[in-house]
Amino acid sequence: MIKFTAVKKVAVTLFIFILSIAILTIQSCKNKRSEMANLLFKKTHNKIFRDVTPEGFSVVFKKVFANKKSRLKQADFIINYYENTDYTPIFIIDHLFNGDLATATDYFMHADEHGLNSAMFQADEIRNSINRLTNNSNIKTLNEAYRAMAELEIMMANAMINYSNDLQYGAINPKNIYQRYFTATKRPDSNSMLNIFHIGEMRNYLDSIQPKDPQYIALQNALKTGFTARGISHEETKRILMVNLERLRWRNKPYEDKYVIVNVPDFGLNVIDSGHLVLKMKVCVGEGRNMDNANTLLAYNDTCKEDKPFVHETPLLNSLIHSVEVNPVWNIPKSIANKEIIVEAAKDRFYLANKGINVYKDDKLVDNPEDIDWSKITKENLPYEFKQQPGADNSLGKIKFLFNNKSSVYLHDTPVKWAFGKKVRAVSHGCVRLGDPQALALSLFGAGETYDTIATDMSEDNPNPTTLWLRKKVPIYITYVTCWADENNTLQFRKDVYGQDIVLYDHLQRFLHPEIR
Repeated sequence: MIKFTAVKKVAVTLFIFILSIAILTIQSCKNKRSEMANLLFKKTHNKIFRDVTPEGFSVVFKKVFANKKSRLKQADFIINYYENTDYTPIFIIDHLFNGDLATATDYFMHADEHGLNSAMFQADEIRNSINRLTNNSNIKTLNEAYRAMAELEIMMANAMINYSNDLQYGAINPKNIYQRYFTATKRPDSNSMLNIFHIGEMRNYLDSIQPKDPQYIALQNALKTGFTARGISHEETKRILMVNLERLRWRNKPYEDKYVIVNVPDFGLNVIDSGHLVLKMKVCVGEGRNMDNANTLLAYNDTCKEDKPFVHETPLLNSLIHSVEVNPVWNIPKSIANKEIIVEAAKDRFYLANKGINVYKDDKLVDNPEDIDWSKITKENLPYEFKQQPGADNSLGKIKFLFNNKSSVYLHDTPVKWAFGKKVRAVSHGCVRLGDPQALALSLFGAGETYDTIATDMSEDNPNPTTLWLRKKVPIYITYVTCWADENNTLQFRKDVYGQDIVLYDHLQRFLHPEIR
């Protein structure tokens, strides 16, 4: 009897506890329900909103989302967020009635100042949706209320993610449009996109994501003021500014104190140290597909829309210069051997000897290559490899600078100095020829014993290559920029020798249309 009574008491106590939890849960739901309804009614003075419930809203939200999903760039991320927050309309509750959403719409409307388009962020639709929800005579039924809320909430989430991503990371992923793009580039992830749901004050947030780079500000101001470059039409200037603003939004910029940067369209190399230009020189880069500027941003044919690099174009990359080789041996690539070496050898049996080129078969040196009938050798039956020895005729000159990359390119000296007198210096097979390689060696190694060794060996025809390692590796960036502000804040423009402006512009245009957003 005692045991039964004790069990009964425990059961009663447990029942009361569960009942209390249930009552608290119901009360909490009612409070949550009344909070949303009270807020909406208080702000709109529309009695329809008194009956709004989170449960009713979530049902309609799911239906509206399913209808819009195909037009949302980050659909999966958006729905996952709302599923995890019980479909709380965070933008409406926190940002509609204090003017934040109207402020955001104003920023979207000025997206053209970034070379973008307000339609990409549904600016007009959002503005109309705000007006509909805040005008107490527009909503007649509860279903209309739910639908209007869901449409605005989804549009704002989508627009804020897109606008934030585009300004902070760029609208286009360069790795998706360029075949020879090997530069580390950060792209938005779930953590960065989650920030838009935790904004305190909308204007502060939107100002914070405005790119602050002086280069970006210079190009943005030129675009806003309708700047027209000399010798270039207004429309083409605008398009050049647009593509280079997009490049500046890519998160691929040097962050190190000291680095080497090569800009292909400028045919120039700079060494930057602690924000200061410490060395500048001319370079030659690989031959390009648009050397004669036959295709421009104003007029280009359909074949230019997708990236189809010419075989000798210099790749875009970042890496670390780790060493130099003084009086280097040139391991001649098979592509050059097929197109040039065997052709010249067929014309002149002593061509190889005169150029200091050794011939190898099965890794063994061929003793008398002049006895080979090179006229019968073709790329289909070429069993030989070629190495040019150090010397005055070596195509790599007196020194080459080495850095790891997938394209087997490097910086190097050259015996062919006349090319530096040309305005368009896209003449190499892909590597970067240096106008003043010894100055670069001094900049990287600094004055001292190692540099003295480099200078001495470069002054002599030493048949033995010398490899010297940098104590600290120096970053190198090979980039492609056709418009920038120089040290006097004057805009510089260069020709699109590789047609990469055209590729980027055409892909960017596809993003200017809301149906693909």
